[in-house]
Amino acid sequence: MDSTYLSDVLRTFRNYKTLGEGAIAQVSDADLHRLLDPDANSIAIIVKHVGGNLRSRFSDFLTTDGEKPSRNRDGEFELDRPATRDEIMAWWNDGWKAALDAIGALKPEDLMRTVHIRGEAFAVVEALNRSAGHTAYHVGQIAFLAKHFAGRNWTSLSIPKGQSAQHLKGQFKSGIVPKP
Repeated sequence: MDSTYLSDVLRTFRNYKTLGEGAIAQVSDADLHRLLDPDANSIAIIVKHVGGNLRSRFSDFLTTDGEKPSRNRDGEFELDRPATRDEIMAWWNDGWKAALDAIGALKPEDLMRTVHIRGEAFAVVEALNRSAGHTAYHVGQIAFLAKHFAGRNWTSLSIPKGQSAQHLKGQFKSGIVPKP
């Protein structure tokens, strides 16, 4: 069962990465920085935060606290200038590389090891579930904003409205996320 869980959690993280990238690809560079209101976060800010979180949590995952001293979480929610798409995608890719490499290296016997996040002890499986939930939350925000900004040009990232009958055979394990 442990190897099944590891395969599934790795697939889950890969799917969230693909969903986020599919959403980001559908917006203009200007929309990456667009705010729905003054207190909202832009797609760029959310990406910066997700990248920072994943980098911090998964760098030296089994051996150091997941909240690295070098991380400036509050700074992840600030931009002193608009970032380029390349910079934004570098934040994204750096975080995802750390996460996917660390998760991919895990062995079934690692799942009950203890890791720490902000000094709090978690079984590895708990830390993975916590991170998957956090990541899904923010990828959902990215997709919501991207869909709003893309408007009629939006291409669904899963089963489009009214097309469930065309997708009766499950494809989750192979990835249901179409490339836009």
